[in-house]
Formats: sequence, structure tokens, C-alpha cells
Amino acid sequence: MSTTIDLPASQTSIEITQPGGPEVLQSTSRDMPVPTDSQVLIKVAAAGVNRPDVFQRMGFYPPPPGVTDIPGLEASGTVVAIGSGVQRWKVGDQVCALLSGGGYAEYAVAEESICLPIPEGLSLTDAAALPETCFTVWHNLFERAELQAGEWLLVHGGSSGIGTTAIQMASAMGIKVIATAGSDEKCAVCEKLGAVKAINYRQQDFVQACQEITGTGVNVILDMVGGDYVQQNFAACAPKARIVNIAFLRGSKVEVDLLPLMLKQLVLTGSTLRAQPIENKARIAAGVESQVWPLIAQGKFKPVINSRFPLAQASEAHTLMESNQHIGKLLLTTS
Repeated sequence: MSTTIDLPASQTSIEITQPGGPEVLQSTSRDMPVPTDSQVLIKVAAAGVNRPDVFQRMGFYPPPPGVTDIPGLEASGTVVAIGSGVQRWKVGDQVCALLSGGGYAEYAVAEESICLPIPEGLSLTDAAALPETCFTVWHNLFERAELQAGEWLLVHGGSSGIGTTAIQMASAMGIKVIATAGSDEKCAVCEKLGAVKAINYRQQDFVQACQEITGTGVNVILDMVGGDYVQQNFAACAPKARIVNIAFLRGSKVEVDLLPLMLKQLVLTGSTLRAQPIENKARIAAGVESQVWPLIAQGKFKPVINSRFPLAQASEAHTLMESNQHIGKLLLTTS
């Protein structure tokens, strides 16, 4: 490790004292993380709060072997130290980064290859809202589902951090987007962000609506709901459509009739991001930087940020996330 900045021996972090509710998130003092040869040390300006953090807090999503137990899968900040093998970044650079953990802290380590520059026109703090959602949407829609301009995309949970990112990113690339959300207010936000139509799933059958809007069904579905949506997604699809599951908020164990999958020649796939090899994440990072960052610079995409909380109020941020009352992203800030 090389550095030109004097660093403290310890830092304030948020730890999960035991599996449970938001109250188990507590401030603590931890040793400073030390970057390996391929890593940088970031003085965190802000960290994104994501649904997997909630699952980790509840005991359902443990960190991979060798990864810190401090939650937080994305952060933005200033590079204050670099490993001996780091070439792209230098001390003083401002970056945002995808993390395997450790974002809920004053300092975090990140692999050089999955750090990205702050996009033009975006503040250092707000850039913390980008890595987890942008990597997830790019990988699942454009790599796995091979989404193409002119196709119809259905985004479930359209007002979430993932949803607001997917709507903006896809519509900016010439895709026709339909979104589902749980209130008229959330639907209005989805349409303002670029959705052709947003469906209030509490009041309207999204399968029927998708068929009426498209005539033949949607070409790609991004689903984080699961449960009874698995069967309904088949019905909402056009022939040769692709369905990508990234979460199962209504459950992953379901009884389904797979005959429509065969008759329509559908593809059902899914992925998680955290456990993928670094080389995969580096490939995704390169795609995001080359294809998505220019959209931000051009004003075609901007992260929707609902609230910013001081780091010490991580439990309040988790309470809001679990209420499902927010629209867009939640951030923890260190100053």
C-alpha cells in the first residue's frame, strides 16, 4: 500500500449486532481497512442503501468468505491510498465503486477494476446511488436478456432504485418501457422518468394491461417480486421473450405451470451480483462506463434519490426502505 495522506488507525462503521430489525444496526469503531495490491482505499462521502443490505441485516444474505461483515454494496468518495498494483487511480481521485461489503463506514476498500469516475454533472455524494443499480440493470437487461432498441420491457417495482434506473436507462436507449408500481403517485413518477405506461398493480391486472398496450406481449421482464408473479409473467410475455429475476420479495418457492414457457419459447433466467468473480464485475463496469455514463452526461439519466441520512441513522434508512414508502434511492452520508 502506498499513500500520501495520514490516516487514522480506526474508523466509525455500522455493524449488525445480531440478525434482526433495523435497531440491530449500531455505530461502532473498527480498524481501518487495508487495500490489497489491486485495491484502493476510499474515504467515503456516501453509501447507497439497498434491499440486499436489509436481507443481510436479517441474517438471510451473509457476505462471501473473506468479505467484511459491515454492510454496504456501493459507495462514492475520494481515493486516499492505493495498492502497489493499482494503475488507473491515484490518491485524490474521486470515484464511485461497487463493493462486496463495507460501504456503511467512513472508509472502504474497493477493487481498482470496479471503481468508476464520477459522471459529468453529478455530485460526489449522489454518485453513491449508481453502482449497485447500474451494474445490476446493465448486466441483467443488456447482457443476460440482450434487450434491444424497439422492444417492449416490463419493469416490476418501477419506483424502486432498480426500477427508476431501469426505466431511464432503457428508455434512453430506445426501448419502450412499461412499469408496475403500488400507487398512483409512484406510477406518475415512472411515467415522468420515461415509461410509456405505468400500471398500478393494486388496481389493474398487469398481464391484461401489457397485452392491450403491446398487442403481442412484452419482450423482456425485469422482476424482483417472484411469488405469484412468476406465472403471471409468462402470460404477459410475447413469443421468445426473456424474463430475468433479480429478487423474490414474494418468495422463491412457487408452483408454476411451465407449459407456456415451452409453447412461447421463453427464457427464464436470473442472477446475483455480489458473488460474481471480479473479472465479471470488471466487464460489467466497462460496459456501464462506456454506455451509461454518457447518458448521465447528456442529461438523459439521473439517479432518483429519495432521502439522505447521516451514517449514524442507518437504522432509520432501513426502516424507510422496509416501509416501501420511498421512491428511488436512499443514501447514507458521512458529513
